[in-house]
Amino acid sequence: MARLYLCHIDTYFDVEPNMNILQIDSSVLGDHSVSRTLTAKVVADLVAQHPDATVTVRDLDQDSPAHLSGALLPVLGGPKDGLNDVQQAELERTETWLKEFLDADVLVVGVPQYNFSIPSQLKAWIDRIAQAGRTFRYTESGPVGLAGGKRVIVVSSRGGLRQDASALDLHEVTVDTVFRFLGITDITYVRAHGLAMGPESREAGLTAANRAVAALNDGAALAA
Repeated sequence: MARLYLCHIDTYFDVEPNMNILQIDSSVLGDHSVSRTLTAKVVADLVAQHPDATVTVRDLDQDSPAHLSGALLPVLGGPKDGLNDVQQAELERTETWLKEFLDADVLVVGVPQYNFSIPSQLKAWIDRIAQAGRTFRYTESGPVGLAGGKRVIVVSSRGGLRQDASALDLHEVTVDTVFRFLGITDITYVRAHGLAMGPESREAGLTAANRAVAALNDGAALAA
């Protein structure tokens, strides 16, 4: 909690810092994407609750991170000498993504299921922000996340119906594991499932998702 002190005396009043919201979209479907529609709705509702919030939108389809390769390994871990021009440009992009992630109080992440997993561009973004010594560290007793204190709202979309999370919802398992590894435990899911199983199933999935978005407006859930 930020505190503002006045006139060099012992009295003070509490000042809520502005909320930083990071919206991550990874669907390749553009305006036809259900996950994009829902992430935008979640963010709009958050801004309605917190008018002074700052929103950053990261579109991983329009600005896809290059997939991790041997040539890109040197850009992880922070600025350093000896990089070529391509590596230097990738370092600057990586540092931008990492700063956006670290500065965020709330992440709203669109996670459609592609072939049982997450979109490859979302995985590439994860590979940039999951950095030892910066967002997690290893200790004698195991890894410790360094990015705690954030809230994550995952918009999960898929063509089929949710049955067994460990077997069929690997897109959720992946992002849940990553965020918890980085120290984030406040994770909420908005699910739009059954979208490719016919009109009735799609409508039911959208209705359930919109109800879940509306439930996020609960004052306790949005408390700063």
